[in-house]
Amino acid sequence: MSLRIGQGLDAHPLVAGRRCVLGGVEIPSDAGPEGHSDGDVVLHALADALLGTAAAGDLGSVFGTTDPRFHDAPSSVFVTEALARAGSPRVVNVDVTLIAERPRVGPYRDAMRAVVASLLGVPVERVSVKASSGNGMTGFGRGEGVFASAVVLVEVP
Repeated sequence: MSLRIGQGLDAHPLVAGRRCVLGGVEIPSDAGPEGHSDGDVVLHALADALLGTAAAGDLGSVFGTTDPRFHDAPSSVFVTEALARAGSPRVVNVDVTLIAERPRVGPYRDAMRAVVASLLGVPVERVSVKASSGNGMTGFGRGEGVFASAVVLVEVP
């Protein structure tokens, strides 16, 4: 067995009147991430990280941004497919950081962890989701968008 690390990043502007889905959890908000799919930056970053463990491309090259199959699709489909393209490795752990002034995600953190753990087939104790407000710096810190970073460690034969 050997270990492989993947890193993924994603960012979307917030758009008034759009559903806000982060980490597979719908969060009450007056704005949500813009995107062809549901715009879930947490799951997009996770899918990119999984693809990275196998050097299998990135979210844009694998799924594109205009494919009608993914219009308003739940981002869980990207995570499931990325895991398969990575060879369905054993996930050791996942660490996600979300940077956004809004929406506040603290009350939804455990639900996000549970969704990610379920998608990856691992105990929730192997999934970390953290958040920072950005302290007014950059558009993310001013509430104009959301940014996520994900790191995943997998074990492969």
